[in-house]
Amino acid sequence: MSILCVGSIALDSVETPFAKAERVLGGSAVFFASAATLFAPVRLVGVVGDDYPLDDLDFLTNRGADLSGIEQREGKSFFWAGRYHSDLSGRDTLATELGVFADFQPKIPEPFRQSRYVFLGNIDPVLQHDVLDQVESPEVIACDTMNYWIEGGRESLVSLLDRVHILMVNDEEARQLADEPNLLRASRWIRERGPDIVVVKKGEHGAILFADDWLFHVPGFPLEEVFDPTGAGDAFAGGFMGHIAAAGSLDTDDIRRAMVYGSVMGSYAVERFSVDRLIDLIPDAIEERMLGFHQMTAFEALVQVEERV
Repeated sequence: MSILCVGSIALDSVETPFAKAERVLGGSAVFFASAATLFAPVRLVGVVGDDYPLDDLDFLTNRGADLSGIEQREGKSFFWAGRYHSDLSGRDTLATELGVFADFQPKIPEPFRQSRYVFLGNIDPVLQHDVLDQVESPEVIACDTMNYWIEGGRESLVSLLDRVHILMVNDEEARQLADEPNLLRASRWIRERGPDIVVVKKGEHGAILFADDWLFHVPGFPLEEVFDPTGAGDAFAGGFMGHIAAAGSLDTDDIRRAMVYGSVMGSYAVERFSVDRLIDLIPDAIEERMLGFHQMTAFEALVQVEERV
């Protein structure tokens, strides 16, 4: 079942301690689709300028993605440049040029409006509301956001929570949104305002899912080499939503598996610059790393209860 994805489509220049890449594919929608299309078709909505190499997205079309929702306008595409610190846990933004993305008003094509699964990438919550006004009774709506919107668009974002089923944020964003340092209490505050599920991403330390009466933690996959963390969170979301759409289920076991598939895709995304690793990724490699997660975390619980007299 297809997933409607609305988000940024960008060009990135990234510098890490190991190398640099100039004007490569980037943006939340591109990273999401690069991961999700390995599980299910994606309907992509976004805007690019006339400088954008749309042919470079042919790999998505070859996987069954529908790119007819990408609008190309005269002008420059969204461009971001950043430099990562030596430990890759922090970065400095060197340039942010919104270009045509500054006036982005999502227009959902008629064939896309009946999508059962919707992913709202990290854009203005006012625009996220607008997207939901255009779709018809989706079954699962997942949403991402960031510190900028939590601070500058808080009212719209909080009202959006009542319309989404799954919120995906990092730990800093969860604490900021709830104004609560404890993640368990922060997740409860968020769920009380709408989402059934809160997924808190913790970078190299994995992710935690909070639901009403259960939680699930998946670690980060140990890697000897990490080249570019850009977009790892969006790749995680792509793996998560891709599995949910492929399974057609929100059963607890499928949600747990979706968390692991999310971590698998995030771990592959960081192995090269841009979406390069996701372009040539094959299903066998995904399942091999999925098995690696299982072997890394599975154990037999031996519970011994002493009799007390």
